[in-house]
Formats: sequence, structure tokens, C-alpha cells
Amino acid sequence: MKRDTKEQIVQEVAEKIKRSQGIYLTEFQGLSVAKMAELRREFRKVGVEYRVVKNTLIKQALKDQAGADKLAAGLKSTTAVAFGYDDPVAPAKVIRKFSKTNDALKFKMASIDGIVFGADQLPMLSEMLTKTENIGRAAGLINGVVSSVPMVVNAVMRNLVCALDQIAQQKK
Repeated sequence: MKRDTKEQIVQEVAEKIKRSQGIYLTEFQGLSVAKMAELRREFRKVGVEYRVVKNTLIKQALKDQAGADKLAAGLKSTTAVAFGYDDPVAPAKVIRKFSKTNDALKFKMASIDGIVFGADQLPMLSEMLTKTENIGRAAGLINGVVSSVPMVVNAVMRNLVCALDQIAQQKK
């Protein structure tokens, strides 16, 4: 691979890392091409990008990232990276479900908002609620607290929706 190609890959991966809320490192050695295609389809369904990248290029892309030194420890053997853009726990759910029927897929580690999780923490990560589920629970709690005054409920829910929308617009 030529140097300029490597530099381009490092730049692309660094950009994906910055955009991602969750970064998951997996080992895929032994997966057939058909199984790898199936895994990529499962990731696409939940808005996750899955890419095979050389370990040395991932290390270069991680240089300016929080927790990069801890993630670099997982860069051994074959490595594929799952980038969770919208939901940081979506990749964990897919990896856990897929690895139950495919022993060749192994979870190495993950980084969510700079916090690094080891291979033994996949079950905990996969059982966390998604962002949508958390918003629904928060709305339900607010609704339950102020349900005694119907006009207040409508105002509170409207304000919550507006606040969440503003946060979403700022992140774009």
C-alpha cells in the first residue's frame, strides 16, 4: 500500500472516530466472506459502520483521541472497527447477538465518550438502553410526575421536545 493511500485511510478513520459516540474493536479471523457480509448488514440496520483497518493505521488515527493509549492495547491480530454514530450501544447489541452464533467474531474492547470498556464488559454494554429508550423513559417519568395537572404536562412535554431538538441541531 502506498504512503498517500495510508495517509488517506488514517485521515478517514480519524474523522470517523471523532464523529462516533462509540468505537468498538473486534477480531474477525475465521469469519467467512458470507458471514462478514451478514455482519455488515446487521450493523447497517442500526446505523453502524463496520470497517477492517490495519492496526498500525488505527493507532495513527487514534493519536489525538481521549483514551487512545488504552484502545491501542487491543490492536493485536486482525481488527475491524465498528463506529456507532447515533447510538453508542448499538454496536454492542449487534456484536453480542452475532457472536452467540459465530464464535469467530470476538469483541476486544470499546470506547464510549473516552471511557474504555474491556472484552469482559460486552454483556453489560449490550444490555444498556439505547438513546431512544432513555428519552422515552425520561418522558414517561416527567409525564408521571406532572400528570395531576394536564396543562402542565402538555407544556412540559412541548418544552422537552424543543430542548431535545435544539440539542440535536447543535450536534449536526
